[in-house]
Amino acid sequence: MLTIDILSHRLSSYLEPPQIQLVRRAYYYAEQAHDGQKRRSGEPYITHPLEVAENLANMHMDHQSLMAAMLHDVIEDTGISKKALSEQFGATIAELVDGVSKLTQFEFETPAEKQAENFQKMALAMAQDIRVIIVKLADRLHNMRTLEALKPEKRRRIAKETLEIYAPIAHRLGMNDLRIEFEDRGFYAMHPLRASRLKAALETVRGNRKELVEKIQSAIEIRLERESINAIVIGREKHLYSIYQKMRLKKKSFNEIMDVYAFRIVVDEVDTCYRALGAIHNLYKPVITEFKDYIAIPKANGYQSLHTVLVGMHGVPIEVQIRTKEMDEMANSGIAAHFLYKSDSDESSNSQARARQWVKGLLEMQQAAGNSLEFIENVKIDLFPDEVYVFTPVGEIVELPGGATAVDFAYAVHTDVGNACVACRINGHLAPLSETLKSGQKVEVITATGAQPNPNWLNFVTSGKARSAIRHVLKNQRHHESIELGRRMLSRKLSDVDIDFNSLDKAQEKILLEGSGVPTMDKLLEDIGQGSRIAFGVAQLLASDVKRPHGGVNIYSPLMIDSADEMMISFARCCRPIPGDPIIGHVSSGKGLVIHQDTCHNINDLRNQPEKINQVNWAPTVTGEFLVDIRVEVGSERGIIATLATRITELGANIEQINVDERDAHNSVINLCVGVTNRIHLANVMRRVRGLNSVIRISRSKQ
Repeated sequence: MLTIDILSHRLSSYLEPPQIQLVRRAYYYAEQAHDGQKRRSGEPYITHPLEVAENLANMHMDHQSLMAAMLHDVIEDTGISKKALSEQFGATIAELVDGVSKLTQFEFETPAEKQAENFQKMALAMAQDIRVIIVKLADRLHNMRTLEALKPEKRRRIAKETLEIYAPIAHRLGMNDLRIEFEDRGFYAMHPLRASRLKAALETVRGNRKELVEKIQSAIEIRLERESINAIVIGREKHLYSIYQKMRLKKKSFNEIMDVYAFRIVVDEVDTCYRALGAIHNLYKPVITEFKDYIAIPKANGYQSLHTVLVGMHGVPIEVQIRTKEMDEMANSGIAAHFLYKSDSDESSNSQARARQWVKGLLEMQQAAGNSLEFIENVKIDLFPDEVYVFTPVGEIVELPGGATAVDFAYAVHTDVGNACVACRINGHLAPLSETLKSGQKVEVITATGAQPNPNWLNFVTSGKARSAIRHVLKNQRHHESIELGRRMLSRKLSDVDIDFNSLDKAQEKILLEGSGVPTMDKLLEDIGQGSRIAFGVAQLLASDVKRPHGGVNIYSPLMIDSADEMMISFARCCRPIPGDPIIGHVSSGKGLVIHQDTCHNINDLRNQPEKINQVNWAPTVTGEFLVDIRVEVGSERGIIATLATRITELGANIEQINVDERDAHNSVINLCVGVTNRIHLANVMRRVRGLNSVIRISRSKQ
């Protein structure tokens, strides 16, 4: 059984005696604080902090991290305050412990929300000190090793959280050994039957493969020795969870995955890596498309290695990784490899610098996110392990998640660049913003002053930072447009009772705010614009007898539609109004103002409810593209759809959707959704289509 004396002895191999004494002091403080508390397994609670510290000692972490490990549950479980810890052990230790502690002082609606809040708090603490996450990972590791003591439901919940968040974080920080243990233990807890069957199959196959593995390993060793290359060759085992994931996601059979033989070659120098690569390429035929040089361009987590795939005897695929001893240690332990943290020094390893950069990105996402659930959703996207490496016009490397586009690239460069992005060049050629980037491409972003993110970008961006930043801007845009629409709607209702909105005095504003129960006029107008408050009801607060508006459209109405792109004004799909149509508006909660044609049957029930109806009109300068449905009856003719599409697009109209309903062998009905600017534009399009010989009838669709 682990004791503080055994741990102290292990720490003496790399820490100074005064530092070990501080760790012991933290242990005795925690032991006293947790006195009488037991774990689910029945052991004294102090065994848990001690094991967490042991995990950190195996990574050779500094004494402050070990002290934080001893104290990490004190704030949460014993009632000792952060201030008391600060007085006892200093502000640094108190901040570390607070960062690792779970958020328990708030009540959350769902476990997902609680998990998200915990992670959000931890991310903020990580921004101050990267050691927070390493202590948290060591804590989670011991929890995963002692899952058996918990009820099955809780066991699965913790395992799911580990697989979704903590294993990807360990991967992101390059801590491969930790990631593999998280994944395998999480797999056993989530799917015990699948894991045990897969393990049994793996052990059977391992025995059958042994002879061939030894043959290939021997051939590689002999070839390297002949080239005077001093190297260690190791047969690389795939771990259970990675086999399961490949079978599930790539739809591969167990035998297909196990047919690949994997080896690692560890050498002394970087130059020797490339010499070893040449030697094994002479031994077995390489698969050219499968070579990757992560030494020249390291992965985002600092991982460095040469990867190649060879075709061995009898066509057997052989995967080989070649790296130095330092790279091997970094690949296994990541940011924790040779962790030399000095609070008074700015020196940090390449891996630590990358980790800090990642945490800085987390902080930006946290500030832009609307809530903790949205934040954690974006973080999960960013933890997706596949990466793409592209170049800026000046040759700097930018790392992006797999499937990233030029918009993701723009936001990775800077949030302001992303917000102002209008076009891009990939390898010098203009390309769509939605085009998926490939490693090695040079990407240039074209920006324009006053440009704003397009909501459609959310359909194709893959990075959490881009998604979070776009949503942030759109939320602000929606907020301002809601206020503006609310102002116009309230102004219209007040004008019906001869009150000028722009001339409201402080006393009248106070009546409106108190009667509506909101703190500011902006909030009141936003509520009206979003449809969660009726302008008619607010206007009634200032006029006991609000006159009903007279029938017909008031051309001087303050509610004028001047664009197709206003966020808080939408156009009903049932009747598809376009400029030139007589229109009417009704308020819908969350959507703002919905515009219908004046003759639309779907709003008949609302016509006698003045509080829900708004008289609206098209502005003389209305701009944008408005969708309209057209029904075309045609005689069957070869290529009729292509001819039809050409006629429509020649007049500057865009076809958004097309459906063909074959009536019989001779006639078909083609339903089109077309983008036009107004009724005159639509009339021109219909006239042009009607001129086709095969067109029997064309009309605007009505529901």
